[in-house]
Amino acid sequence: MGYIYIALTIFFTVYGQLVIKWRMSLKGQMPETEFFLDKTWFMINAFMDFWIISGLAAAFLASFCWGAVLTKFELSFAYPFMSLSFVLVFILSLFIFDEVFTWSKLIGLSLIILGVFIISR
Repeated sequence: MGYIYIALTIFFTVYGQLVIKWRMSLKGQMPETEFFLDKTWFMINAFMDFWIISGLAAAFLASFCWGAVLTKFELSFAYPFMSLSFVLVFILSLFIFDEVFTWSKLIGLSLIILGVFIISR
């Protein structure tokens, strides 16, 4: 059951990141003005979006699942699995957001996967 909690933590984390990126990209750039109030108002309006709220709720659910993970595993064992969210966000953002692929990113992600594999043994 502990691994299911890890998977749910990763799922909710990735979902939240992708949804917030998607919706914030539709909102446009944060105002360049020097007035703090304009930037604050921009963020308040953005965070009233249903999808952004769902992304924040996913982060909240991820923290609940993470709490369950910590009751099953040592932190030094469980925490490296969270780096798999980097891998999933990278892969999905290539397809969803048409982000730039570079070999250095691929090598870095491969090292992350290798590290998770080694530490989980």
